[in-house]
Amino acid sequence: MEATAFCPAHITGFFKAHLDDNQNSLENLGSMGAGFSIKQGVTTRVKIDTKDDQESNFRITTKGYQSDKTDVSEFVLNEFLKLGEFSNKFFDIEHDISIPVGYGLGSSGAVALSLSFALDQALKTKLDKIIIGQIAHNAEINCKTGLGDVLASFHGGFEIRVKPGAPGIGSVEKILTDKISIIMICFSPISTNKFIKERLSQINGLGGKMVNKLLESKNYEHFQDMSLEFAKYVDVMTPRMQKVVNELSKNNIKCGIAFFGETIFSMIPKEDESMVLEILQKYPEGIIIKSELDDNGARVLYN
Repeated sequence: MEATAFCPAHITGFFKAHLDDNQNSLENLGSMGAGFSIKQGVTTRVKIDTKDDQESNFRITTKGYQSDKTDVSEFVLNEFLKLGEFSNKFFDIEHDISIPVGYGLGSSGAVALSLSFALDQALKTKLDKIIIGQIAHNAEINCKTGLGDVLASFHGGFEIRVKPGAPGIGSVEKILTDKISIIMICFSPISTNKFIKERLSQINGLGGKMVNKLLESKNYEHFQDMSLEFAKYVDVMTPRMQKVVNELSKNNIKCGIAFFGETIFSMIPKEDESMVLEILQKYPEGIIIKSELDDNGARVLYN
């Protein structure tokens, strides 16, 4: 039994965290905010065989960019193990990660959601898509690796998260755009946990207002302006990021900041691609990613 699934990477431009819930249920926690999913992400392959003399009942490996933790994957696997009698099975899980980990590109959410879809397919558990999404969302919240990426990448596209929570509870409003290119430069990772804990009330005030503003304009250029304003307010701009932003702005190119990473993104018409690449290539220490919106969201891949 085997299956493969893909989940796009997701970039958040600004957000409002919802971490208090009277019922104490992970599904209700998460974030409002706005962001977009791209063509790169995580492809997860699950192969299930009969367990021989292996000490453990699973193996998790990664190809491409490496992740230093497997707790999100283990949480998802354990949720599926509750659905049947699988003690004689061995789960070989391989994540192929095509985006840098820890740079604000939602890699842990993509790991969780692609694994959830692949396990459902391989085990033939035939869960509703919403439940598949909720398992992945709960893994992210439980392991404190993210808040709204699963809800967003479940739907794909350029979205406003208008209600926090897991798929089926949280809701998004998708914004349609003309065909645009997305070019990013990733300099270094930033710890999400530390930021969320220390600056929450300050972040939430502005993030909530911005959601309402973007719902009015539904404009990706406006979204990028707000993302920059949010980054300055939350004080995550490093001198290196500021230098890139200044140079793009001097050439009338809009950009935003990915939360949380030292990553700058630019959503631009196709004809501006070469100018943006030329500017970003002056920074050889950064990882440049060129992409487009992924409108489909997470899905099983049928060969």
